[in-house]
This record gives sequence, structure tokens and C-alpha cells, in this order.
Amino acid sequence: MLDTLRRGAKSWVAKVLLLLLVASFGIWGISGSILSAGSTAVITVGDTVVTPNEFRLAYDRQMAVVGRQIGTRLTAEQARALGIENQVYGQLIAGAALDEQARTMNLGLSDDRLAALIAEDPAFHDFNGRFDRGNFQRVLASVGMSEEDYLRSRGQVAVRTQIVEAIADGFEAPDALITALARHDAATRDVNYLLLTPSTIDPVPAPTDSELAAWFEDNKAKYAAPEYRKITYVKLQNEDIADPEAISEDAARADYEARKDRYTSAETRTVDQLVFADRAAADAAAAGLAEGKSFDDLVSEQGRSAADVRIGSFSKTAMADQSLADAAFAVGEAGGTTPVVDGQFGPVILRVAEITPESSKSFEDVEAEIRQELALSQAAQVLLDVHDAYEDARAGGMTLTEAATQQKLDPVTVEAVDRSGRTPDGTVLSDLPQSQQLLRDAFEAEPGLETPPLSMDDGGFLWFEVVDVTPARDRTLDEVRDQVVADWTEMKTLEALGAKAMEMKERLEKGAELATIAEELSVAVETKYSLSRGGADGVFGEAAVASAFSGPSGVVAVANDASGDNKILLEVTSVNDASSVTADAVGEDQRAQVSQQIADDILDQMVARLQAQYGVSVNQALAERALAF
Repeated sequence: MLDTLRRGAKSWVAKVLLLLLVASFGIWGISGSILSAGSTAVITVGDTVVTPNEFRLAYDRQMAVVGRQIGTRLTAEQARALGIENQVYGQLIAGAALDEQARTMNLGLSDDRLAALIAEDPAFHDFNGRFDRGNFQRVLASVGMSEEDYLRSRGQVAVRTQIVEAIADGFEAPDALITALARHDAATRDVNYLLLTPSTIDPVPAPTDSELAAWFEDNKAKYAAPEYRKITYVKLQNEDIADPEAISEDAARADYEARKDRYTSAETRTVDQLVFADRAAADAAAAGLAEGKSFDDLVSEQGRSAADVRIGSFSKTAMADQSLADAAFAVGEAGGTTPVVDGQFGPVILRVAEITPESSKSFEDVEAEIRQELALSQAAQVLLDVHDAYEDARAGGMTLTEAATQQKLDPVTVEAVDRSGRTPDGTVLSDLPQSQQLLRDAFEAEPGLETPPLSMDDGGFLWFEVVDVTPARDRTLDEVRDQVVADWTEMKTLEALGAKAMEMKERLEKGAELATIAEELSVAVETKYSLSRGGADGVFGEAAVASAFSGPSGVVAVANDASGDNKILLEVTSVNDASSVTADAVGEDQRAQVSQQIADDILDQMVARLQAQYGVSVNQALAERALAF
């Protein structure tokens, strides 16, 4: 409910307040001393300025935030594509507008209040939850920020917060709005519809050569061949230099004996447990067992099932109550029961339902596994030596392949791959090591030049070189004729299907019956009952749901289905406007979300007004110089 106003995470308020907040230390990780702040400003709002240093700092922080969200370190090209620079401009301009308003209002912050805010920050607390100056200095040092810069930034946030809280704190959305939104979301429709698939129309004739050529020319970019690169790489990981055959049998056997318990599975027992209210009841049950009554009879007398009393399978040491463990493992055979035992939750009787004996793997069973583990352990110790030997060989003039061969590593050549990891035939190379980083760096490297190794996630190394580049180009029609024909046919089929659906819609609007049209098309009339605005599913996509809510009862509409391959011809047969829903049906959390969003909208308007009032100027050339460092 109320999804239409749940956009709080996108508000500028969160961005402005988080921009300088030290709670973000975990994602900053960059230096605050990039440029010396000069008198020239990147951004000016009234008399408030943003220096090149502040602009670069904010830019790097935003790069780090977005990079962590998408799981990669952003390149300059990716940052431009994602609009990082524009985001930073927006954040800093909004913050500067608030700072200018605070200045004109003579707002400030006492030293005592600033000290209290710093002391409350958990980033600076010791293990007792108290402020620790040593932690304070270490955290600031870890992000390259001076105490002076931090105090100024924290003070700015606190002063801005005074304005934000004065405007929006305590705002509550009125009941009339809450009711309207609740009714909007709770409204439903009953809809009769026909699902029109390509089978309901005549097949589209094959395109003529001229039609196909014209379509291809209009959509040529869609069929262009991307840039491909031929890459040779060699990776160095423990498994690449591990040699299990070099591990002697004596060494493997010694390891087996030293860790024999690793290959031994302890005896386990599956245990059923009956808990009694008191000792007298437990003793009576034990007497019944002695007289021939079965444990299952006792379970039934308590009104319980076999599943109720089964507590699981355990080794002796794994049972939480060792008094119960001792009793259960004293039972001689499966099906046997224990005497009454005083457990943690009262007197109990246990039955051992199953016994799985202890088992051990022989040396012969695990010899290959042990050899591999020992070989990997040895390889880890010499991996850096192999790395250095490889680098020395390259420095001595050897090629990548020659250096790899000398170190008994296997070079791999990829004849052609694009930025997405696809070969010219469309195959995705799923076995590329460190694929995302390898492809990114390979498409930035110059052919034939030696590149530094990439660090692999497990501590290994990956060397590569670009052997050749096949530039991006436009493909000819003959190269992609089959795909072009398929795409043209699909497009024409959808057009024809849409035209057919519109024709049926016009007939309905003129009084024809949906059942009559369905009979003519040999399809069934289907019904969606109580369709809500959030009712998109495998048949009704968002477009069809929106069409169903586009008018009153009786409205007729045509929309794409959820797949986009078919059309839906629908007729609304009943409308429930949820008039009985009141504001009382909306929970406090939902009210708070709506109130917060409206408050954010008010703040957004206020900042826009401040920007217009004080004026905003941006020195883009200076900003570009700041980013060049």
C-alpha cells in the first residue's frame, strides 16, 4: 500500500546529510589532501563557496559509494556514463544553499554541542561504548582527514540539520491524504479479457529484398559488430604449480596419522524423547515399559506423534545435555530405551531409534586428497618465488609465452572476445579468470605492450597482453540476414497483432460482445477477479494493469501482456473503489513513510527556492582540473 510515495531513498535530503557525515567512514577511504584549496571556487551560492579540494573529495566519495554498490572500482568512463559528476554537483549545490541560508540566519553550533555530537558517534567508541580519542585519531587517519577538516564538516552537517528539522521535523500527512492514497491502492477491478497471440492472425508474409534492406539500414547499429580483442593470459595460482606426484607416500601417510580424527566419523544415535510433568509420572511410565508396554504406547498416551518426540541424530559430544547423552549412548541396541533421566526440562525417557556406528576412511581412500592438500600448501610457500622468476624472465626479454613456459605455467590465448566476454559467435566465455577486471583492463591496454599483473581474489596473479584488435564495424546484411529476417518478422507480427486487437476493441466499443469475438478467434474469455494496481503477474504486466485502471466500469482497452509478445483485449466488468477504507486502515509505518516523503518534497522545494534566491554559479573548468589530479 502507498507505493506511489515510497521514494524516500531518492530524496536529496538523504544525499545532502550523508555527504559529509562521518558515519560514512567505511566507504570513504580516500584522502582529504588532494589539492590545496585556492581562493577560486568550483561552486558559488551567494557568499558560500565549494573549493576544488571539497569538490574532488565529494567526487571520490561518490565514486567509492557507487563502486561498492555495483561491486567494482569505477573507471572514468563508467563514472561519466553513470552521471557521477552531475550527482556531485547536485549534492554540493544543495548543501551550499543550506549553508548560505544558515549563514544569513546566523545559525551556529556551540563547541560543547559539537563535542557532544562527536562523543556520540559510535565510530569513535571503545569496546565499552565510550568515546576514545585514540580511536578518533585512528579513524580520521585511516581516511586521510585532518581533525580540523572533520570538525568543520561535522559542524556543517549539524547546522544544516537545524534547518532541515525546522522545516520537516514532526510533519504528519493529513488523514484526508492518507485515506485517498489508501483507497487508491485498495481499489480493485474485475476484468474479462482475451489473450491474443500471433496464432490468432495470419502469418506475416516474408519480406521483400527492398523491405529487408530498408529495415536493415534503419536499424544498422543494432547489428554492428563490437570491437574484439585477441588476448593471451597466464595465471599463477596455487593449483597451477601444485604437484601432488611430488608428495611422497611417507609424507602423505604421516599427515594422515597426524590428522586421523579428521577422517573418522563418530557414532551417532537417533533419539526420541518423552518429557514428563514430574518424577512420579516418569517412574510410572518406566514401570509400564518394564511390564511390556511399548515406547510408542507411551507416546500415544501423551497425545503426541512420532514426529513430536524425535529430537534428532547426534554424536555423544554433540548432545547439549551430557546426562542425556550418557544415558542414550549406554543403550545397547537400536530400539532400546533408557531409565528415567533427570534432564534440563524435567524427567525424561529416551529411546534410541537408530544407531550409526563409527566409521573411518583408510589411508588409501584419502591418499589423493592428502597429496593434493600438501601440494597446494607447498605451492603457497613458493608462489611468490615463481612470480618473481616470471617477472625476471620478462625483464630479461622473454615473451609472455616464453616466461610462462619456463615456469611451467600454461598460457591461454582467446582469439576474439568483446567487452562483455562474448566471442563473435555469441558464446559467453564463462571460464575467463578474474573476468570482469581482465576484460576491463584488456580493453584499455595497448596491443603488444606489457601490462602489470592483476591480483586475483585468492592471492594469485594474472598476466595478460593484447595481441591484436579487431575494430568495431558495421556488419553487412548478408552476414546477419537470418537475424534481420527474424527481427523484421517479429516486428511486423506485433504490428499486425496490435492492429487486430484495436479492430476488436472498436467492435466492443460499438456494442459487440467479448464472447462473440472470442468465438470468432477460437480463444477463451478469461477473467481476472479483484485485480489490484499491484496485481501484475505472468499474464497481466504493468501495462495491462494500468489499462484496467484507466477508466470506469465498462472501459475497453488493449495492452501488451507481461511478456510483450502478445496483446490483451480487456473489458472492465466491475469496479470496487474501496470507499469503505479509511485512514485507520493504514499502519503507523506507512503513515511515517508518506509523511517523510512529503517532508522531503517540501525541503526539495525550499532548496530550489534558495538556489534561485542566492544564485548559483559553477566553474566547470576548475572542476575538471580538480578531477585531473
